[in-house]
Amino acid sequence: HQFDIISYTEAYDALDPTGNITIKWDILSWTPDGYVARVTIFNYQQYRHIESPGWQLGWTWLKKEVIWNMVGAQATEQGDCSKFKGDPPHCCKKTPTVVDLLPGTPYNHQISNCCRGGVVSAWAQDSATAVSAFQISVGQSGTTNTTVRAPRNITLKAPGPGYTCGPAKTVAPTKFFSDDKRRKTQAMLTWNMTCTYSQFLVKKSPTCCVSLSSFYNETIVPCPTCSCGCQNNSQTGTCVNQKIASVIQASGKNNHQPLLQCTQHMCPIRVHWHVKTNYKEYWRVKVAFKNVMTEFC
Repeated sequence: HQFDIISYTEAYDALDPTGNITIKWDILSWTPDGYVARVTIFNYQQYRHIESPGWQLGWTWLKKEVIWNMVGAQATEQGDCSKFKGDPPHCCKKTPTVVDLLPGTPYNHQISNCCRGGVVSAWAQDSATAVSAFQISVGQSGTTNTTVRAPRNITLKAPGPGYTCGPAKTVAPTKFFSDDKRRKTQAMLTWNMTCTYSQFLVKKSPTCCVSLSSFYNETIVPCPTCSCGCQNNSQTGTCVNQKIASVIQASGKNNHQPLLQCTQHMCPIRVHWHVKTNYKEYWRVKVAFKNVMTEFC
């Protein structure tokens, strides 16, 4: 037998291996053609904030769902709602993208933990502001636990790329306490989606290389070939030879943008450690940094 192993969470952050952003989708009540849900974003990362311009949350509906109304957030596009008579839905797109509302939003359009422009703190630094939430009214969907379907293909920009989100998983319904803490209610159904971050998803190629030479090396050990990319590779981009800088300047095509010099390693920054002395009691090393970006003025 042959088994296929599918990994839904490709991302990994070496600086915060257990950190993640958890999206909790709580269905609070059923409506004649759908449900009302509270969607909460928890930033369980130790140090990585979601900074301005804030998070963007997207997904794909499994059926023909529409968003009738939202509180505390808004869809960036309405889509084609021409088939609806009277007041159209808030969003009819199959793949909606939702953003947080800005500070100063009228109170009747707010819920708790909303309206900070999508800015969310890291949990370890400020748990009180590490949460963002909005309310969504969904139509043309299931109206029971067995007929409703979770959104798929969750995408999260916070605010740029780097996050990979797993599929929605049904978990124990979230419980809510009243303001006086004397009554407890629970969601009809709760889904969890987990998103993790990886620097490699932001930029596939490294931006620096590190080489090491010992005291007995006659020459400086270079970075390995193609450490950050290879010459004449479309993913690496354009590089220039320092000897032809004057030709580029004279051509009139200069846009004053720094360009990467052509090297065997193709890294913008090179860090070299050269061990000068190595004794039992101590050792001494010379560290050199080289910027191989060239700016033609």
